Amino acid sequence: MTQTGAIWLVILAALVAANLPFINDRWLVVGARAREGKPFFVRALELVLLYFLVGGLALALEKRAGQIAPQGWEFYAVTGALFVTLAFPGFVYRYLMRRRDRSAAED
Repeated sequence: MTQTGAIWLVILAALVAANLPFINDRWLVVGARAREGKPFFVRALELVLLYFLVGGLALALEKRAGQIAPQGWEFYAVTGALFVTLAFPGFVYRYLMRRRDRSAAED
């Protein structure tokens, strides 16, 4: 895999992983379905876990490409902010979109 392909793979993996906690109601994506939906703090914890999993993928691809560059706290602050930004569409879908089934029940 080329370096450009690895970069796009990490970006795509981050986009998918950032939205997974908000798209489904399963515990850790593969567990049992939550009966009444997952609370927000569980979704946030899953988001942090998936951030580290995507980071592990990126680290493995970087190690395969050559020497791993040392990173400071600034790198993790920026990538964490980027990961949360990538999660915005899933957050909007879960919490901000008005769905027909809710609107019919409220009327």
